[in-house]
Amino acid sequence: MSKNILDHIIFPKDIRQLQPEKLPLLAEELRRFIIDIVATKEGHLGASLGVIELTIALHYVFNTPKDLLVWDVGHQAYGHKILTGRKAMFHTNRQLGGISGFPKRTESDYDTFGVGHSSTSISAALGMAIASQLKGEHKHHIAIIGDASIASGMAFEALNHAGVTDANLLVILNDNAIGIDPAVGALKEYLTRVKSKRNDIAQANIIEALNFDYSGPIDGHNFEELIQELQRLKAISGPKFLHVITTKGKGLRQAEENQVKYHAPGKFDKISGDLIPKPNRIQPPKYQDVFGKTIVELAEKNNKIVGITPAMLTGSSLKFMLEKFPNRTFDVGIAEQHAVTLAAGMATQNLIPYCNIYSTFLQRAYDQIIHDVALQNLPVIFCLDRAGLVGEDGATHHGVFDIAYLRCIPNLIIFAPRNEIELRNILYTAQLGLENPIAIRYPRGRGITINWQLPFETITIGKGACLQEGNNIAILSIGSIAKNVSEALKSTKEKTQVAHYDLRFVKPLDQQLLHSIFKKFEKIITIEDGTVNGGFGSAILEFTAEHNYKNTITVLGIPDEFIHHGTVAELHQICGIDANAILSEIENMI
Repeated sequence: MSKNILDHIIFPKDIRQLQPEKLPLLAEELRRFIIDIVATKEGHLGASLGVIELTIALHYVFNTPKDLLVWDVGHQAYGHKILTGRKAMFHTNRQLGGISGFPKRTESDYDTFGVGHSSTSISAALGMAIASQLKGEHKHHIAIIGDASIASGMAFEALNHAGVTDANLLVILNDNAIGIDPAVGALKEYLTRVKSKRNDIAQANIIEALNFDYSGPIDGHNFEELIQELQRLKAISGPKFLHVITTKGKGLRQAEENQVKYHAPGKFDKISGDLIPKPNRIQPPKYQDVFGKTIVELAEKNNKIVGITPAMLTGSSLKFMLEKFPNRTFDVGIAEQHAVTLAAGMATQNLIPYCNIYSTFLQRAYDQIIHDVALQNLPVIFCLDRAGLVGEDGATHHGVFDIAYLRCIPNLIIFAPRNEIELRNILYTAQLGLENPIAIRYPRGRGITINWQLPFETITIGKGACLQEGNNIAILSIGSIAKNVSEALKSTKEKTQVAHYDLRFVKPLDQQLLHSIFKKFEKIITIEDGTVNGGFGSAILEFTAEHNYKNTITVLGIPDEFIHHGTVAELHQICGIDANAILSEIENMI
């Protein structure tokens, strides 16, 4: 018989059989279990380690899954997953065919709401609470949200609504002063004053002003405090708010001391906690670092350049500009809508804003792109990091919709560099006096070019390029997927039959080049790492229809379905845009 408590915990009902004095030992075992697996399998570490006690206490006090827990973002939900029937399969986390790295409704009844983007939990839990009222059901609805996420506009909208209802809603603020990067803004400063128990806070509590029953702050690592307060709150009706103080990375010294790095540290030694060094070899740079270092280089010569990011200083590498030009670098927190309109406002005053937002997160600011930027034709430079398939983070994080959702917007230029040099040159070109907004989409990870810091060259807007001549089939690619095409062409025995063109611009299309291609080649393949519906291939099909071309066209890209998690290489293969799939398509056409 195993002496480990965790070995006997399959579902939360098993936790509720434990005496309270056993819970700290369970927390210790759960932390070790997560550390042991994430050390080799990788994933998000610090957030889950920080809420171990809170996770156990919630499942101990509330009758889940009847009582509904909604985790904001979901980086912190590993402990929740392990305690809700997925312990035996946790080693498959974020792997192809394995469990998701985020709560997912189709995966478990305990995952009440699918998450991945921030600041949705209060709205979702309030919706559930109102539904329970309408159906005459008595259950508890708990939203667990971090101090970075609660500063987002959507969270405020939900608090504002909840405060004028009598819904049975409990909002738990997991306050650790950090998201991925340290939390920023006036609300963060307010929470810091709350934790220090300043007298002025006692007179003006923001949460109480919104009609919530506020309690806290309490120690989020103290089971006695947590359980006592959660049980008290169960008996109170209406909207309630519990402020809990935690330490991100709790239980692993390095994760506590370097919370940014250990948010998702990669492989590390599970005993010492030290990161496992990667092979010391010369590699191409990450696209994000090309952006980050290039914008600094440009800003040194152009004092009108400013950098903006919604809470992704490190992920976007805008941290390099923050170090050199702190007064011209703006982390606005998890506020994509504000980031876009802030950039628009700056552009009206002849600044040159580089607004760096992950492709998947720019979706959250769609109206602002249209109404505040494009309609006024303001030359904001959108830098869309993590475009295309991003890998293990899965469906919530793939940047596969941007071409389709941006292509229909008037005035907007859309460019996708095929390598680091192209990214560097378009960043240079964009600050030379563009009269339109531009979206520059580039992928996660490393590129293909070692020596990328070459003298700048101006890119002509709307001009594509021929990468390889041919006489039978033309492949038209956009962006870094050109690498897969090049690999396929190296393998074909019919090299002289296949031409490869990099269109570079989805909008405006190089119509002169396209006319020459359509007149020369009967068979054409388009390929992109975006959706086939409404994407680059659709733009080419629209061109053929407009000009009455009858060429045979095959469109390759992301199919009309949500793509789940796996390595980028695995997902390219599933979507049929890897080098082997391209080669097969070429051979079939020949």
